[in-house]
Order: sequence, then C-alpha cells, then structure tokens
Amino acid sequence: MVVGTILGASIFVQPSVVTGHVPSISGVFLVWAVAGVLTLFGSLVSAELASAYPQTGGVYVFLRTAFSPALGFLWGWAMFWSMHSGIVAALGMVFARYAAFFWPLGDFGIKAVAVAAILALSAINYLGVKEGSALQTAFTIGKLLAVGGIIVVGFALGSRLPEHFVPSAEPGEAQYSPALIAGLFTFGGWHMVTYAAGETRDPQRTIPQALVFGTLIVTVCYVALNAVYLYVLPLDDVARSTRIAADAADALLGAGGGAFMAALVMFSTFGGLSGIVLAGPRVYFSMAQDRLLFGWLRAVHPRFRTPARAIALQGVWSSVLVVTGTYQELLTRVVYTEWIFFALMAAGLFALRRRPDYQPRYRVFGFPIVPAAFIVSSLGIVINQIRSDPVESIGGLALVLIGWPVYHVWVRRPPPGNARASH
Repeated sequence: MVVGTILGASIFVQPSVVTGHVPSISGVFLVWAVAGVLTLFGSLVSAELASAYPQTGGVYVFLRTAFSPALGFLWGWAMFWSMHSGIVAALGMVFARYAAFFWPLGDFGIKAVAVAAILALSAINYLGVKEGSALQTAFTIGKLLAVGGIIVVGFALGSRLPEHFVPSAEPGEAQYSPALIAGLFTFGGWHMVTYAAGETRDPQRTIPQALVFGTLIVTVCYVALNAVYLYVLPLDDVARSTRIAADAADALLGAGGGAFMAALVMFSTFGGLSGIVLAGPRVYFSMAQDRLLFGWLRAVHPRFRTPARAIALQGVWSSVLVVTGTYQELLTRVVYTEWIFFALMAAGLFALRRRPDYQPRYRVFGFPIVPAAFIVSSLGIVINQIRSDPVESIGGLALVLIGWPVYHVWVRRPPPGNARASH
C-alpha cells in the first residue's frame, strides 16, 4: 500500500519541475535523494507512533492523542472537504484524461470516466478490505514491473541515442528549495497506510516495516527513473518537457512510446487511487467513533466488515468535486496545509515521549535529530508556499481553520439519548 499509493502519476511529470529548478545532473540526483531521505524521516516518525497507537485513523489518532481532539478534528475536516477528497478527484481526472488518449472524450466524457473510476474503486473497497488490498497489491506489482522495464529498456537502448547524458547548455542558478518541495510532493501519500492500522495483522510490527521498506523502494525507483530520463534526453529537454516520461518513451521506442506511457500512467494512477480510496474512510470512521462526526458514519457493514457508509460518503463527495471542477482550486489552496499537520505530528513525538504510559514497540532511529529535521523541512514547505503565494495560502489556511468553531459547536451539542456504536 505504501509503494502503490506514493508511486502514482507524479513521477511521470514532476521530474521536469525539479530539473527546471536545478539545471545540473548532480543537483537533480541530490534533490531526489534528499526528498527520499526526508520522506523516510516522516515515515520513521509515523512508524513509532503507529507502533504505540495501532488504531484505525493514523495521523488523526496521533494528533488527537499527542495534543487534543480539536487538532485531530481539524486534520479530518481538511481531509474530507479538500485534501484527501480533492486528491481522489484529481487522480480520477488524471486517469480519465489519459484515457482520452485512446478514446475521444469531451469534457463531459472525461468527468464521467473519472466519476466511474472513483465509484468503481469505492465499490470494491465497500465489499471488503481484503478485496481492496488485493487490488492494490496487484496494481503495485504491475507498476513495479513496468518501472523496472522502463529502467532496463532505457539503459539498454539509451546509449544508441546521440545526446544522452548531455548537460545543460546554459546552466542557470540552482534553486534547491522549490526543487525539493516539488520532489517531496511527488512522495505524497506515505502516511496513508497508518489509517488502516486497525484492520492490519500485527500492526505494531507490520506498519513500521511497510513505511520504512515502502519508502526505500519508492526512493530507489524515483532516482532510477530520473537517471533514465537524463540518460535518454538532454538535460534542457528534460527541464522543458511537460510529459517527460512520454518524451523519453518516444525517444526510445518511436511514435508508439507515447501510447505505452499513456497506458502506464492510467495503470499507475488507478493503482494509486485504489490505495487512497481505501485509506480515507478509516479516518472518518475513527472520528465518528469519537463522536466528532455523525454517528451513522461509525457503522460497520455486517457482512463485509468495512466502514461502508464512510466509503460511500467519500466516493460521493469526491465525485461532486469532479463534476463541479472545484477540486483544482481547493487543492491549490489547501494541500500545502497538510505539512503543518505533519510538523505537529513530529512535534507530538517529543511530547509523547515524556509521558510515562507511552510504550511504542518501535522507536525512531536517530532521535531527536530525525524528527527535528522532518519538522524543519515541513515548516520550510509551508513558509515557502506562503511567501510565494500569500493570498492563496491564507485562503487555504482559512478553509482549514473554519473547522475550529465547527468543532466547538459539535462537542457542545447534547449527546443523543440512545446513541451507541454500531457493530
């Protein structure tokens, strides 16, 4: 799930953004390596917290336990209305737009295909966590085989091209900060495996191993794919490309390369979407169990043993975001705010270690340097975003903070007379 969720469509586009900011081969590799290390640091923090609190909900549980239910509520609030549901909608649209490479689809058709993909994956996860995880496993294996094939073919055939590994003709000034931020966003989704800890066998051992080894596998794949891009195309072409993977495939395989990459992006996006659709409803389910959301969302399906209503609600809202097209504006404004929560999550580790009842099965290697470095990098992303686009950033933060008064109204409501958890 870690590999399948992170390894989505971004790696087939985002390397051009990184290369544009850092126009040197050594700089590109440095950025991707550092992004992988910082993601690993975040994974190590999540691993310790998941081993201490192996409950459904992941980051929501960590924030609620380390600080307050209000902070956990804000995370879930932002997730549902924008961050998580918006990502589901965006990936559905990426899948549909690449489907239009093979079939003529207008704007309506693209949105219809995106909604169909979201609802189909929601239905599969509705039918059982085994079904959802089996689909995720199959797509992850397929993606890894495809990436491995690209790497092998790229290095086998790339040497025949006349301009492989050509440095930039006019190297500009390296801008490592925005390049690193672009790289870190490509690693997004690493934390989502913690959401399903309550349905995982031996989660105190399984979740930390999944986070660590999954992040390492993705980092190796990303560095190797960038090596292929730079081996096949001149550095300037990599920086200018808007579809780097397709351009590399065209250079290697001719005109058919674009069709191959379009199919691979569809496959990869669908697999990543599968894991994200599986993960999100577990947070809303956990919040409902804590009476921070409607009680009917804590219902578990009597046959399939899944948070069925939470899955259905996420699928419906994400589809609404697709149809209305509002997901783009929401993501642009709000997605950076998740790094505020990541910094708070890592800060919570310091607070929890002072508590006598805190007994994690796994402890972060390199404490306190590792979580401190992750906090600094997370806050760096936030500060850079606010500096580069203060109006949009403040608007996004306001959308998140609207949840604060909502939380206080919610917790002060009178409890229902006959409320009880559904089982």
